[in-house]
Amino acid sequence: MKQAVQRFGKFLSGMVMPNIGAFIAWGFITALFIEDGWLPNADLATLNGPMLNYLLPILIAYTGGKMVGGDRGGVIGGIAVIGVIVGAPEYPMLMGAMVMGPFAGWVIKMFDRAMDGRMPAGFEMLINNFSIGILGMVLAILGYYAIGPFMSVILVILSKGVEILVNHGLLPLVAIFIEPAKVLFLNNAINHGIFTPIGLEQAASAGKSIMYMLETNPGPGLGVLLAYCLFSKDKATKSSAPGAIIIHLFGGIHEIYFPYILMNPFVIVAPILGNVCAILFFNIAGAGLVGPPAPGSIISFMAMTPKGGWLISILGVCIATAVSFLVASPIVKMSGAKNLQESQDQMASMKAEAKGTAAPASAAAISTGAVKKIVFACDAGMGSSAMGATKFRNRIKPLNTGITVTNTSVDNVPADCDIVVCQVTLQERARKSAPQAQLVTIGNFLADPQLDNLYNSIANMGSGTATAVAEPEQKEEAASGNKTVMLREGVKLGLKSVSKEEAIRAAGELLQEIGCVGASYVDAMLEREKLVTTYMGLGVAIPHGTSQAKGVVQKSGIVLLQYPDGVPFGDEKAQLVFGIAGVGDEHLDLLANISNALEDEDLLETLKTTNDVDLILKTFS
Repeated sequence: MKQAVQRFGKFLSGMVMPNIGAFIAWGFITALFIEDGWLPNADLATLNGPMLNYLLPILIAYTGGKMVGGDRGGVIGGIAVIGVIVGAPEYPMLMGAMVMGPFAGWVIKMFDRAMDGRMPAGFEMLINNFSIGILGMVLAILGYYAIGPFMSVILVILSKGVEILVNHGLLPLVAIFIEPAKVLFLNNAINHGIFTPIGLEQAASAGKSIMYMLETNPGPGLGVLLAYCLFSKDKATKSSAPGAIIIHLFGGIHEIYFPYILMNPFVIVAPILGNVCAILFFNIAGAGLVGPPAPGSIISFMAMTPKGGWLISILGVCIATAVSFLVASPIVKMSGAKNLQESQDQMASMKAEAKGTAAPASAAAISTGAVKKIVFACDAGMGSSAMGATKFRNRIKPLNTGITVTNTSVDNVPADCDIVVCQVTLQERARKSAPQAQLVTIGNFLADPQLDNLYNSIANMGSGTATAVAEPEQKEEAASGNKTVMLREGVKLGLKSVSKEEAIRAAGELLQEIGCVGASYVDAMLEREKLVTTYMGLGVAIPHGTSQAKGVVQKSGIVLLQYPDGVPFGDEKAQLVFGIAGVGDEHLDLLANISNALEDEDLLETLKTTNDVDLILKTFS
């Protein structure tokens, strides 16, 4: 439930965050040129309305559509939201855009999936263009008559709710929900998914809104950091706090203080009370900002303050800081805090859950004294884990530890496993499958700091007499199925950058084209990506199907799609996308070759840009 809420929040904020620059531009135009602004200018003030009512919703709808349906989804999202905007002219339709953009992206995605393989040759461009035009028109009409008016009702209800809270002096109580939600990484979702749309409507009529101040005030977090800076008993924590203060206050990165809360969860009371007092003061003083301060630094907070409001804004930040500091100080003094590194690792896992991606967990505490077998586990045990196991096996081989390194499906970890290495989103399944094993969670299988920690722990064990080996039965099976699984027609070089989903679909269709898989395997590859990323690190991704999709694999094969400019996989880019389908373990030898090739940094960089198919085949044969 928590992960689902976090991912939904991440999706909402994902539509807004890329467009923050546009919000800032609109905020500055409002602050400077409206009648009560710093430099009143009636002509330039006319930019305010079109930017608020058209530019911002269209950008959000385009971004939401692209998140779901790629470039075509973005275009149809931009078309469809016009109906929502015109159908509800009384209100800025940011919330309507957050609904219509993803919905339009989903519609075109379903259309493209239905037409996949059914377009007559030579009619592709005609069908693609007209489909967006016709479906976009239909959705715009739907937006005009249904979604726009419906979202107007929702916005009226929310606005009236806020008005009731303000009129009855209850608005400060929202801090009880805001501060804990921030520590759960719902800060952007709350700020940009809820407060910003309501704030825009208020700012459009009143020139400012208190909604922009509720989550972004840096004071509550600043008070907590000051308390740790002065009163923490842990030297490392105390010495790290001053740097965190600078990053938090001037950089606006509020996440920097979350580990300090996690060390002593009761400290959360401090920012809650600090924000309650600040919101109460802002409410009494009639304060507000002209636009959303993003990020929530003191610089952007003051930049979005309207003319004549600087003193009130500064006082509100100071009140939040003082109350938070006074409450946090005795708690920090009296409590025995956890190690800051542990809290940072916990925060990394929580943030990864919010993103729906993996994140590293600490391997420093792993006990390697009696380790005989390390198992790398992924969903299907077919691609990611195989490469990770090969690379780590080769890495520890010179240590002569006698440790067996192998890979498997996360649901079939052998009972004699001592350490399981898997991605964070698979950790619960790994614990259920191998409750006896120690668990190391990582971000990717090729270049993760926790793999370095695990290696260092093993290296400190001392030398043995045997070498790190693969499972004997796995080795024999792989050898018995030693077939050529990468063909010339399965290599595509110099491709233009596309979305992650488009790249995965292209890899699956190429596997289907060369006779390795059935048509349903392509969808299984996309489903597999939703479970946990197949990005391996070092600019390499290896998308493959779910474990349930092995039944539609007709023969083993690996295809390579090269994108010199990279394909976004979360925060990273993959230049080499290997599509994988395997019968048994026939593909493991080639995965081992891929892993070995990645050891050579110069060769890896060459492979990312080469136009020589023979070099590719020679490298991975």
